[in-house]
Amino acid sequence: MLIGVPAETTVGETRVAVTPETAKKLKSQGHTVRIQSGAGVPASATDEAYVAAGAEITDAAGAFGCELVLKVRNAFDHEIGLMQSGATLVGMLNPFDAPGLQRLAGAKVTGFALEAAPRTTRAQSMDVLSSQANIAGYKAVMIAADKYQRFFPMLMTAAGTVKAARVVILGVGVAGLQAIATAKRLGAVIEASDVRPSVKEQVESLGAKFIDVSYDTPEEKEAAVGVGGYAKPMPQSWLDRQKAEVAKRVAQADIVITTALIPGRAAPVLVTEDMVKSMKPGSVIVDLAAPQGGNCPLTEAGQTVVKHGVTLVGETNLPALVAADSSSLYARNVLDFLKLILPKDATAVKVDMEDDIVAACLMTQNGEVRRK
Repeated sequence: MLIGVPAETTVGETRVAVTPETAKKLKSQGHTVRIQSGAGVPASATDEAYVAAGAEITDAAGAFGCELVLKVRNAFDHEIGLMQSGATLVGMLNPFDAPGLQRLAGAKVTGFALEAAPRTTRAQSMDVLSSQANIAGYKAVMIAADKYQRFFPMLMTAAGTVKAARVVILGVGVAGLQAIATAKRLGAVIEASDVRPSVKEQVESLGAKFIDVSYDTPEEKEAAVGVGGYAKPMPQSWLDRQKAEVAKRVAQADIVITTALIPGRAAPVLVTEDMVKSMKPGSVIVDLAAPQGGNCPLTEAGQTVVKHGVTLVGETNLPALVAADSSSLYARNVLDFLKLILPKDATAVKVDMEDDIVAACLMTQNGEVRRK
């Protein structure tokens, strides 16, 4: 199979879908891997490293002209125009981007969106959302530490004692848990909140305190269970109680990191403007939900701004700021997914609709958008 790996052209995207490590494995399976020149450079992977792994270096047309194209983000119109009719594209295609999927279908490209993989044990090794969220949680804390003009740990010095930073983390999924672990390593005092009571044990095992909010009605208890590993929208009665508890903690916090996302919907507002006004001057908010509107209405996507004396960081692609490791993990996710559509000795992509992972990830096929 001829496999192409183009350079990413989305602004700010530094990741690459295949690293020299995974290129070597694909080569050993009998595939020909063509990497666009310079595709891996932002992720610290040189053309020479790919050649040493057995890959060929080509241009954009050579990479997009392959039977199977591996990307991080969906292809733009001019890139889709370089692809063969009937070719296959694997990447983070955004299942909720209807126009983007329609463009792929119009070009008769078979598209697999890796973000759509089910949250099951079998799919863990190809779970791109988790691998990239892990990095986002880590980087969010590192950015907060950079913007915050005080120490994270408590320090006892000859000039007196410096208090530890108080960190509040809202949303305890993969990113939130990694943010807790990273902030703890830096010596901060941490509190965390989530709509799912089941994460309390994980929060406390990492050395943070869980912000408890009671579940008083059957509707609240049902929503708290979540679905498919994701949070569900909570009833307003519970949100009002959570907001009151969170507001108290945010007012005392030095750093707030928000990570709450609901797939396909605008991000829920967790930190209001009044809460920001209540924070101490010099405090920092890192909003991981910035690409979907933000968990704070004052967040500006792609910008770092200061409002009411508080620094708000609205980075929209934190994993791209840790390009080498993000690419390494993403490339391994892609490699594991390819085992499902490129069985051993296969000469063409196999679309097995009996496989729940393949069926969930398939977005376009035979000129049609399969995901409705």
